[in-house]
Amino acid sequence: MTLLSDRFELSDGYNLQVMFKFLRSQLYYKLIRWCWVLLLAISLAACGKKQQNEQNLPPGLPPLPQDPLLQVYFNHSLTSSYTEPYRQQTRPGDDLEKSIALAIANARSTVDVAVQEFRLPGIARALADRARSGVKVRLIIEHIYSRPWSDFKAEELAKLPERERDRYSEFVKLADVDRDGKLSPEEIEQNDALVIVKNAGIPVIDDTADGSKGSGLMHHKFAVIDGKTVIVTSANFTTSDIHGDFKESESRGNANNLLQIENARLAQLFTQEFNIMWGDGPGGKPDSKFGIKKPFRQVEKVKVGDATVALQFSPVSQTVAWENSPNGSINKSLAMAKKSVDLALFVFSDQQLANTLEKGSRQGVGVRALIDSNFIYRSYSEGLDMMGVSAIENCQLEAENRPWKQPLTSVGTPQLPKGDRLHHKFGVVDTNTVITGSHNWSEAANRNNDETLLVIESPTVAAHFQREFDRLYEGAILGIPARIKQKIDARKQECNSLPTASKSPIAPGNNTVNKPQIAGKKLINLNSATQEELEALPGVGAKLAEQIIAARKQQPFASLEDVNRVQGVGDKLLDKWRDRVTF
Repeated sequence: MTLLSDRFELSDGYNLQVMFKFLRSQLYYKLIRWCWVLLLAISLAACGKKQQNEQNLPPGLPPLPQDPLLQVYFNHSLTSSYTEPYRQQTRPGDDLEKSIALAIANARSTVDVAVQEFRLPGIARALADRARSGVKVRLIIEHIYSRPWSDFKAEELAKLPERERDRYSEFVKLADVDRDGKLSPEEIEQNDALVIVKNAGIPVIDDTADGSKGSGLMHHKFAVIDGKTVIVTSANFTTSDIHGDFKESESRGNANNLLQIENARLAQLFTQEFNIMWGDGPGGKPDSKFGIKKPFRQVEKVKVGDATVALQFSPVSQTVAWENSPNGSINKSLAMAKKSVDLALFVFSDQQLANTLEKGSRQGVGVRALIDSNFIYRSYSEGLDMMGVSAIENCQLEAENRPWKQPLTSVGTPQLPKGDRLHHKFGVVDTNTVITGSHNWSEAANRNNDETLLVIESPTVAAHFQREFDRLYEGAILGIPARIKQKIDARKQECNSLPTASKSPIAPGNNTVNKPQIAGKKLINLNSATQEELEALPGVGAKLAEQIIAARKQQPFASLEDVNRVQGVGDKLLDKWRDRVTF
């Protein structure tokens, strides 16, 4: 062992300097080595966590070829995975928020966004960044969701329905970065999407800009960028629609799709729709047009590379023949089916569409349908017709109810993660045509709401939607569950046992049953009831009764489904009213 004194002469000042340099270099070396060890340990731990997350992912599928001008994405896709930015969960699927934000980030001149609900801070930051760089940004949203969550006071939150309180709680979890249970001004400014937009000076309007209290729903979900790029999705810009509900750890977001289309003509048509709704914008004349105030426009077909895209906007007034409406356009595509029709729908309640499918089925077309579990078993659901079942509401069948004489065994609901809904609105015809957009297959979407309908002829695009349908169909619950059948049978038996219904028993095809008073309860007509009568319904206070009255003044309610457009009315509340109301 060589002593330090053998290497340095302490009496020599120069050698003493060398000694100190040596000691310092040794300390640096040990410090650097210790840092590298620490970084390596952190890296290995992260890799281990990543490998553990990846091991928990289901086996992936090879990606399908994309049309470079018409690309398709699904937030539950098995061809990709991503780490969700809010809960830091690695999960299968395409990051739809990232796709939208990246497209916006590339904007050089204009960005127009029309979406029912806007709550994602990632997209809001992308819009704010573009606006501050000089890009012209405009935003249209549904008036029900026009207030930033951070504006709500405690007393207001206490009066909200359970569904809205859950949404507020989700916002708090998203925005509370330091997890102290409180929202600081900085956290609100950085994470409340509508506050981010407002602070960036981005003009925003909603569907009350036409001078009304809002008619139907502003249900669009599209963006137009630089007059050449169009994004159309079935998803609202919310965590629950894209990433998942914070309330449910298993949730991965409602099943949704997104299209990114590069075509100047299509972008022009979407910009026209946006401008009709926008009018003069904030503070201008009330010349915005929403709902049936908008001019009727026929279907327009646009060639996008090898694909053909037919575009039509809702709603259309009752003066327009149904055949020329968006539902009529859907019907034409269904009537052309030769081999197969596969449907993945949030709501399916248009009787004429079901009749066309029945005709095709009798002629040998293979029909399969998946409908969200929250809607498929309701009295107005065409899913019930397809399964040969009739359900009654207030001891009365749906108008023109027609259960299929040859019921299908290929209709049901997909099994999704807890908390998630089937939010798609698509059909695949003969594996080469796709019907999609924001448009639910309902009369409300057709005649009341601002919607987008696309019919795309492209085997490449259809292959993506077909794979998504097949993924959902695998393991789906087909047919009528025993508990649902028992409930339907019990209602029929109850109604048939009443004196006023004894001469007109409930049966398939019988739609003229007298509507008796059930268990001594007076049925409340939601289209004519006084405020006092409305407040007699479960869960209805003065404010909600006023909102119901305001909504029916704009457009009378056609069904329980239609009442969903009233803020504060959710599915649980509608179930409580089912045997208490009429129209």
